[in-house]
Amino acid sequence: MMAKKPSGGPLTHVQLLREIGLSPQWQLREQRAVALAAQGVPVTLPDERCPAMANAIAAITELPPPPVATAVPAFARSQAIAGMSWEQLQHSVAACRACVLCQQRRQAVLGVGDVAAGWLFIGEGPGAEEDARGEPFVGPAGQLLDAMLAAIGLQRGKDVYIANAVKCRPPNNRTPEATEIATCAPYLQRQIALIQPRLIVLLGRAAAHALLGEVGSLASLRGQTFAYPAPQAGGHAIPVVVTYHPAYLLRTLTDKAKAWEDLCRARRLMRAIQATGSQAAQSLHA
Repeated sequence: MMAKKPSGGPLTHVQLLREIGLSPQWQLREQRAVALAAQGVPVTLPDERCPAMANAIAAITELPPPPVATAVPAFARSQAIAGMSWEQLQHSVAACRACVLCQQRRQAVLGVGDVAAGWLFIGEGPGAEEDARGEPFVGPAGQLLDAMLAAIGLQRGKDVYIANAVKCRPPNNRTPEATEIATCAPYLQRQIALIQPRLIVLLGRAAAHALLGEVGSLASLRGQTFAYPAPQAGGHAIPVVVTYHPAYLLRTLTDKAKAWEDLCRARRLMRAIQATGSQAAQSLHA
């Protein structure tokens, strides 16, 4: 007996297949081929038997690719940043849209302090309070950093400049990703070239990654002195010391003693640098 619609008429072929649960699998060959082609699946059929189907597949496979947003090539961008003044750098960082970190920031945070400082401290990235106030290390981690500076006779803003590996706050204060660090690297490199510090202290693994690359765990980097290439021709390489980030020390109090060892070593190193500089200056005037 033929199945009928509720109205009394016979069901169509498609309606009948749907009634028995076969319609998703059972399709006309033309419909199936077009669907597969739309998904990028290669389809080979005798086109001469069905010109309409061949035209439909051709229309799908020959669609132009979606437009790709144009961006300034990385090399050209780096070259442009390398020639910026402090004012230009500030404007460029504030307007930067080069990575996804710009999407949720309130403001970019370039850095703070003495722009001719002997000491340069580099952290990870802005946190919530830094993002709100536009200055690095202003929350609890910043208070601890200020105490660390005071312990070795330093003060924020006096012969000290503080920056971060990335200039925009990572969502939920997560660690910056390698691509984000790389995108922001030209800004950090320009800051170093403008400041020309005598010593760099890296606070945490993200900062170490930004300046030294993937060279090992933070524990393996402690106790060593690295050399950052001279920012300008004819200059000297800048000694680099690695220690823990203040935010980590707030969570891991037992490592504060290790951080103190690192700071003391950095202070001895700076004194040696200053003594060498004084001797060199004396020899020039002798």
